[in-house]
Amino acid sequence: MEVTLLGTGDTTGTPTVGCDCDTCAAARERGVERTRFSVHVESASGETLLLDASPDFRYQFLREELDPPDAAVISHIHFDHLDGLGNVYRITRDMPVYAADETDPETGESVAETVRRRYDYLDAVDVVPTTPFETVETAGLEVTLVPVDHPPLVCYGLLVTDPETGGTLALTGDTSFGIPERSQEVLSGADLALADGIVPAENCEHHPLGGRHHDADGTPRTFGDKHMTIEGAREMCQQLDAADYRIVHLAHYVPAADAFDSDMGVDGEQFTL
Repeated sequence: MEVTLLGTGDTTGTPTVGCDCDTCAAARERGVERTRFSVHVESASGETLLLDASPDFRYQFLREELDPPDAAVISHIHFDHLDGLGNVYRITRDMPVYAADETDPETGESVAETVRRRYDYLDAVDVVPTTPFETVETAGLEVTLVPVDHPPLVCYGLLVTDPETGGTLALTGDTSFGIPERSQEVLSGADLALADGIVPAENCEHHPLGGRHHDADGTPRTFGDKHMTIEGAREMCQQLDAADYRIVHLAHYVPAADAFDSDMGVDGEQFTL
């Protein structure tokens, strides 16, 4: 299984448009980017799976010289994970899109229903309602969605397994540190974990909600209520006992001195699992 990090940034990406902060300047100097979140997986069979559809879809696929994916999975309906689906117009004929079938109390419909409604004009998008904790097979891979904690909307992490190689990839999805225990059990022991960590814990003092899920030393592992802090993401990867990990969904508010540490993902990184 070949994993390519297409987009490792938050909703504005790094560099951020119009921003001259030290982190955005350092990214430009280094020639690296963190576009909006997306991951490309190629199975041992040669089929490909897109994990979340970044609005930067077209640029990411051209940059990495990739063909259109054979299938996709959508973790939740925030635009930076969903709106790239519009890019499949006229570039592929039939792409199954897997999304959870549980009704979201906030929207009154499941992620699958929202995707179908939003993209009903695209004949190529074939929405496949998927029940969390039930493994589905697609693109030569086994995929399991698990609920995480990203209020006010439902959101899902996922485990991807290549049955031919045995390689495993775990994504926490957009989430606070409060990932349910059953979901953590599914995500545990992966060869590679990709964990949502948006900013350092010290930034919680600037969030209206502060921080949550403090550790024994009082360090918040959740920024506000939607995303893990970088400290929280690192601890979550330890709890999940991942062989390797990268922090993703990073904001440009990470101080430049720390923003490109070895465990912080940047676009284009590749892994063989």
